[in-house]
Amino acid sequence: MPHIVLLRGVNVGGHRVFRPAQLPAQLPELGLVNIGAAGTFVVQKRVSRERVHAAFTKALPFATAIVICDAADIRRLADEDPLAEYAGQKDVTRFVTVLGAEPEAEPILPVEFKDGRRWLIRITGRTGPFALGVYRRDPKTIGFLGRVDRLFDVPVTTRNWNTIGAIAKVLDTARP
Repeated sequence: MPHIVLLRGVNVGGHRVFRPAQLPAQLPELGLVNIGAAGTFVVQKRVSRERVHAAFTKALPFATAIVICDAADIRRLADEDPLAEYAGQKDVTRFVTVLGAEPEAEPILPVEFKDGRRWLIRITGRTGPFALGVYRRDPKTIGFLGRVDRLFDVPVTTRNWNTIGAIAKVLDTARP
C-alpha cells in the first residue's frame, strides 16, 4: 500500500533546511511525489514503512521526526472532510495533525488553546492517526501549536487542510 511521509519542522525559520523537490531523484526506489516545501511526500511504490523510514533517515542531512501514514487513510479523510463546517471562514484555517504513534492516554476532545478569552487553536476531534482542528490567523498561534504535541505526547506533525487536498489529488491521479 502506498504511504504518505510527513517530516516534522523542516524548512521553517531557517532550520532543517533542505530541498524537498530533490528527494525524489535521490530515492527513485520509492517513487516519491513531493508536495510543497514542508516535507510532504507520496510514496507510490509498494514498500514497507520500515524501508521508507530507513531511506528517509539515510537521505536527510539532519535528524527529524518522520511520520508515515497509509495513503488510504488520507484518501478517506479527504473524502469525509470532517472539517467542512469551517470551510470558507475567513478568520479560521483548517489543519490536520498526524500522530506518529498511538498515544498512551487519549485527551478529552474538543480542546481549545486560548490567549485570554479568545481561542487561537481548537482541536475538534480525532479519527485514526489524525487530530483535526482549526486555528485563527494570529501571530501568537504558532506558539500554541507546540501544545498539540504535549496534548498527545507522541511525535506529531501538522499540515494545513489544503495539503490534505493536494495529497488526495496526487493519489487520485495515481489510481489505476
